[in-house]
Amino acid sequence: MPLNRKRVTRWLVRIAVVLLAVVLLAAGGVFALSQSRLTHAYTLPNETVPVSSDPAFIARGRHVAVISGCISCHGEQLAGRVVFDNPMVGRFVAANLTRGKGGVGSKFGDADWVHAIRHGVHPDGTSLLAMPAREFYVLSDADLGALIAYLKTIPPVDNEIAGSALSPIGRVLLLTIKDIALLSAERIDHNAPRPTPPAVGVTTDYGKYLAVRCTGCHGDTLSGGKIPGTPPEWPPALNITPYPGAALAQWSQASSSARCAPARRRAAINSTIASCPGKYWAR
Repeated sequence: MPLNRKRVTRWLVRIAVVLLAVVLLAAGGVFALSQSRLTHAYTLPNETVPVSSDPAFIARGRHVAVISGCISCHGEQLAGRVVFDNPMVGRFVAANLTRGKGGVGSKFGDADWVHAIRHGVHPDGTSLLAMPAREFYVLSDADLGALIAYLKTIPPVDNEIAGSALSPIGRVLLLTIKDIALLSAERIDHNAPRPTPPAVGVTTDYGKYLAVRCTGCHGDTLSGGKIPGTPPEWPPALNITPYPGAALAQWSQASSSARCAPARRRAAINSTIASCPGKYWAR
């Protein structure tokens, strides 16, 4: 039977149209589902924290900013920077926190700072992108208030920079990777009772309070592994538990400080993604 080229062409066109329709429907579904999460507005409790202009209080706030890694992402002057930019995933920007041009410092009231740091949301209630608020949620009112007091005193720096955005593939990752920490506001029970902060001291309880800042990379159990959503070239986070075979079990207190100080693990890859705050803990 002779081949009917016109009929074959018609079928190929029909198949191509069907495939295109499937792709467009899938893309539309990904956009709609991801957009609903990106634009969801959270209802937050009314919270106040003590904010004082006392020099000692502000000094405490600087200490909290340093050990919490604010400088690692937002830069030495806290004037913001592009932390990660990959067309395949998206662009993640740490905002300018100062009162300079492009900064949020001149716009934020105390409540806005609380919502951004503790809950990971914009003033309009939508989630910040790639803000590790889950690690800051446990901050005591005193420490959070001190941090806000310090942020309100930093010198203004003009740095107008475009905000964070997800690429189409980044939106797919948001929907398909369960533990990806792009929208930490989704992972916080915003209306849960505030945890009771431990007394400051060389104790297990206070150490646990501080170590929450480490869970974003090293995981909730600090056992390390691949960091969800990170590029393939990023190495896995170390297992920093004290069990045999783990990194911490092989370190003394002095060697632990030495290893953290240069933040070698990420700096060795790319200085622009050297976000481990370990090098700042000695300050």
